[in-house]
Amino acid sequence: MTELRSLAPDPPSSAHRPSRGPWPARVRGIVSALLLLAAAVPVAGAAAPARTPDVPLTVPALTDWTPATGSYRYGPGSRIIARDPASRRVAHTLAEDLRAAGKGRPVLSRGAAHAGDIVIDVDRAREPLGREGYELRAGRRLEITGAREAGAFYGTRTLLQLLARGDRVPAGRTVDVPRYEERGVGVCACYVHISTPWLENLVRDMAYRKQNQLLLELKVKSDRHPEANSWGYYTKSELRRLVALGEKYHVTIVPEINSPGHMDPWLENRPDLQLTDSDGKPQPSRLDITKDASFAYYTSLVDEYAEVFPARTWHMGADEYMLGSDFAKYPHVLAYAKKKYGKNATPQDAFIDFVNRVHAHVTGKGKHLRIWNDGLTGDNTVPVAPGTTVEHWLDVPTKPSRLIAQGHPVMNAAYSLYLVRGGFHTDTEKLYEQRWDPRTFEGEKLASRDGITGAKISLWPDDGRGETENEVAAATAPPLAHIAQVTWGAAHPDPTYEAFTSRARAVGPAPGLHDLTEVSVPDGTYTLRDTSGRAGPRGIRIGHTPDGYATLTSTTSGRCLETRSGKLTLNVPLQPGSSVTEEACDAKNTLQRWQLTEVRGGHRLTNAITRMAAHVTQDGRLVQYPADQRTPTVWALTPDA
Repeated sequence: MTELRSLAPDPPSSAHRPSRGPWPARVRGIVSALLLLAAAVPVAGAAAPARTPDVPLTVPALTDWTPATGSYRYGPGSRIIARDPASRRVAHTLAEDLRAAGKGRPVLSRGAAHAGDIVIDVDRAREPLGREGYELRAGRRLEITGAREAGAFYGTRTLLQLLARGDRVPAGRTVDVPRYEERGVGVCACYVHISTPWLENLVRDMAYRKQNQLLLELKVKSDRHPEANSWGYYTKSELRRLVALGEKYHVTIVPEINSPGHMDPWLENRPDLQLTDSDGKPQPSRLDITKDASFAYYTSLVDEYAEVFPARTWHMGADEYMLGSDFAKYPHVLAYAKKKYGKNATPQDAFIDFVNRVHAHVTGKGKHLRIWNDGLTGDNTVPVAPGTTVEHWLDVPTKPSRLIAQGHPVMNAAYSLYLVRGGFHTDTEKLYEQRWDPRTFEGEKLASRDGITGAKISLWPDDGRGETENEVAAATAPPLAHIAQVTWGAAHPDPTYEAFTSRARAVGPAPGLHDLTEVSVPDGTYTLRDTSGRAGPRGIRIGHTPDGYATLTSTTSGRCLETRSGKLTLNVPLQPGSSVTEEACDAKNTLQRWQLTEVRGGHRLTNAITRMAAHVTQDGRLVQYPADQRTPTVWALTPDA
């Protein structure tokens, strides 16, 4: 999904898209600026949301609000009352988040509620609320009721937003139920590594705005297939922690290994499974779907991922396997299709056959399959297995309405919702003013929500060093708020986009975020020494960057530390053991930005883009390695006189 993804503002015809509270005020300011002001929306003088007086500000906006007299006040004596196990799980998470937001340490109780208390209840008799809806009542005490645990949880997200601006909530009542089942974000962590703290922040921010699905295209370090473990992977322990956080915050993490195209991260050391054209040239990113060994390899990986991801959904991608007339270069694919499906079969039938075989495999494991839409051009005689969810991003002859009629749930993953790292960014203001909602697909606008599961924004790393993670977080904040709004409630709750962004600023970021923007070392010149005794570079001037990283400049050469050696993937050197060298300083070069993390005994230096740590070798060279291959070096930083 990467090397062919266009950076143009309009989709191509045949190629893919490509802790609050206790933090210091300075840090809170940096985070707020990065997350909420980077969309070039003016802060001073921005129009306030037009609303009925006393309607609380939230994102998504409340679908209804009936005001009453007075207000609820949260204070030092406020308790959280929860009596059944599901309510108490929600209460524990709320208590942690209130503490992270600087709201004290509320006591959990099973007793009778008093004035100032928060009451959480899961009442299965409240069926009209559905699985995720809730009722919130504010008065002398504040009551949140859901028919299921998820609904009660989302009610607590509303409460956290209401308390973000003080300790009083206007008295009133709301019944708040989502319009769409899937409210998502897709992240390709498939080539360029994305740090787990960044992903954890995303999970918390998604949950804060009632988004419930994070689709991750990524690589898990494989025990069954060690030949596939070139860098860019995540360890199973890292991902189990992320999945646990998702479960706590009601964000389902759906994994993806894109196939049968875009499999180059998995086929680098498996030339026997690469599709070969009629001239004998192998295609490193394409799996040969005519080989039983290819299917066995892929499904073995699926089964291994299932050990880490308990989600009942598997995303196989299935996009951009062939573009235009490419099938003509692979006559054996057509021969395979004709042998299996008869003389009228087409090459695309072989592709659909592979999709359907994966569908049967994951269904047998109790999972649901989802794919991208661009391979469904109508050139096949074999139908896609009914029930397969289709994520629609590109306008092809088979329209969303047709897919729905064929029995496929359809998710709107429109190109207009993309953020391409270092390239095209969704125009959130334009979408808001046009009243975009999940019924608006590329190439078709549907009159009804029937058959539409929801919508998601998609983050792609086409130019891996085009932006740092912190810059991506800033760029993502406005579209994250927008997609949360349109998948939960009305597409246009405020009269202008400026008013909507004012609403988002009032709500602020989720409590408990990792501060990824703080450089714990003051600007200055230092000697770096490996704490194991090996000497490191002397005379290094540390300077802060606007996006929360550091540059390391040699005072002797005037050049900056950078990692650039080895094979580049999406403009990023991802080979473990590649050198860190001094290069001409360039403020725009993100490979010269480093994260300084304070650890016991010193600091760890991690490249902002490669996400690998700097080490010093026995002979004094600097190299980069992922943490699971070399224990990250701890550097003592001594200020130079």
